[in-house]
Amino acid sequence: MKASVTVREDITLISLIDSPANIDVIADVFEKIAQAHIDVDMISQTPPNGSHSSLSFTVGGDDFGGILKVAAELREKNPDIKISVSSGNCKISVFSEEMDGTPGVAAKIFKAAASVNSDIRMVTTSECDLSLLIVKADLENTLNAINEIL
Repeated sequence: MKASVTVREDITLISLIDSPANIDVIADVFEKIAQAHIDVDMISQTPPNGSHSSLSFTVGGDDFGGILKVAAELREKNPDIKISVSSGNCKISVFSEEMDGTPGVAAKIFKAAASVNSDIRMVTTSECDLSLLIVKADLENTLNAINEIL
């Protein structure tokens, strides 16, 4: 399979833990972020557990200060939300149109990352793309392991 692999560095991961599992709250979160002119990249939500879930997303490192301000506003409105911020991460994206309908691609990528004990913070996918957010210290080894299997 021919695939392209890209890397983005200096990525900040924000997780809103115990956030209300309510689409109005989620819309408000991303509206506040947009109003602050912050570009969101990866987004992942856990399935609701009762009336709460966790929502995670990534922004570029340049937006670290702005996202902290938005996070403070979100906590004022929803004091039960716990906010976790992890900066200095990297995103590895594997893209191939051949991924659509090809079983086992994710398994190979995860096995490659596991072979070097990569600290994966987040995963997002589409039909043709699989992206891993990892800690910077694991970038070179994870990238080499993924390139070996492609």
